[in-house]
Amino acid sequence: MKLSKFKFKLPEELIAQYPSRYRDESRLMLCDKNTGKIEHLLFKDLINLFDERDLFVFNDTKVFPARMYGNKEKTGAQIEVFLLRELNTEMKLWDVLVEPARKIRIGNKLYFGEDESLVAEVIDNTTSRGRTLRFLYDGTHEEFKKALFKQGETPLPRNINRPVEPEDAERFQTIFAKNEGAVSVPAAGIHFSRELLKRMEIKGIESIYLTSHMSLGNFREIDVEDLTKHKMDSEQIIISEDTAKIVNKAHDEARNICAVGVTVMRALETVVGTEGKIKSFDGWTNKFIFPPYEFTTANSLITNFHLPYSTLLMVAAAFGGYDEIMNAYEVAIKEKYRFGVYGDAMLIK
Repeated sequence: MKLSKFKFKLPEELIAQYPSRYRDESRLMLCDKNTGKIEHLLFKDLINLFDERDLFVFNDTKVFPARMYGNKEKTGAQIEVFLLRELNTEMKLWDVLVEPARKIRIGNKLYFGEDESLVAEVIDNTTSRGRTLRFLYDGTHEEFKKALFKQGETPLPRNINRPVEPEDAERFQTIFAKNEGAVSVPAAGIHFSRELLKRMEIKGIESIYLTSHMSLGNFREIDVEDLTKHKMDSEQIIISEDTAKIVNKAHDEARNICAVGVTVMRALETVVGTEGKIKSFDGWTNKFIFPPYEFTTANSLITNFHLPYSTLLMVAAAFGGYDEIMNAYEVAIKEKYRFGVYGDAMLIK
């Protein structure tokens, strides 16, 4: 499968700059993976498409305020620092991206906040843009994280071309977000409101959670035409024994298992065994799914409409069939569905 197969012309005005006013009132395209048949619904109509004892698997990762702005010592030049992951709690080491990268070298100090009370020192160059920062802070780890995140803002993707608003802290988060560690929201989960989850519970639809900390690897440009040569960035996933037990029971009973989002689907496929059973896991995955691919656990997938060349689109195409999904995207553009993290949703069933 070639990268160029995922090229399509997306009008810029279809990239959503804001989410729907009400989470469950975004649009929902229902795509039958066997026939390619398409229906146009609202997301809250999802309740009518599933039955009692069907199982939804959600990602409960929580986005942290990963984008910060600091000033370089002596010159005062503004540097954007994007926090990726904490490497060492005791030494306060963080893996970060910096822009403009050419201005930052090992030994440079960066100052954050109006009073410049938070200071970081560059101790390693990992890539052309990546650095390791050591934050110089005397308080407890809890106090440090509070001071650090106070300087950060909601890490909206670059295709949202507007300033971050206070409301984004809540909008760029699922209502069931629990375990901190993501730099982007698992977008499929945004559409679930408390009311919809309650209605699902009343109907007898079951829910379970795993954690998959979304990294920037999902959005990094692929620079090879042959997809077999692309290496995904690693992401941390945590699947408890309880979650594995519930998913395996549903699988044994041939119930419908719906993966809410590509990150959930990737996590399930990372830990699945030969008989379609998953196991508990706490570690890292760099699994890259693209067509053709044989899925073994979930038989439904909820996902947003993604941008051209996106690895997220590739997972959807692998699950729903390349021709069927690319056709659905043509229809979505014609019908003016909204694309991106704050966009509309697709159910592949």
